[in-house]
Amino acid sequence: QVQLVESGGGMVRAGGSLRLSCAASGRTFSTYAMGWFRQAPGKEREFVAAISWNGSGVTNYKNSVKGRFTISRDDAKNTVYLQMNVLKPEDTAIYYCAADRSLVIGLWVTRQRELEYWGQGTQVTVSS
Repeated sequence: QVQLVESGGGMVRAGGSLRLSCAASGRTFSTYAMGWFRQAPGKEREFVAAISWNGSGVTNYKNSVKGRFTISRDDAKNTVYLQMNVLKPEDTAIYYCAADRSLVIGLWVTRQRELEYWGQGTQVTVSS
């Protein structure tokens, strides 16, 4: 069993930055691909970014966040991060961390329901 706890959300003005963290329990963190999703009010939950488990550092991003968001992981700390820069009001959402050992990150966009573990979410609000 893996438990995921997100932190780092908050309120920021457009153009600002936030760094989200997701701390995972368990000894096998390095064997999980990790990623972030978000859900805005009245919208479906959507993929944001993911990073592979095998130490290769392979990443995948939603097109609209490329160049602004960076996902990274520290396996020694069992933590995955999402650095968000140049935030826009449309980035406002609840951000969720996810973990999975099987599904390649290229498929996370369309098969999120298959992911093993989810956190409770952290709110990000970007004002104009």
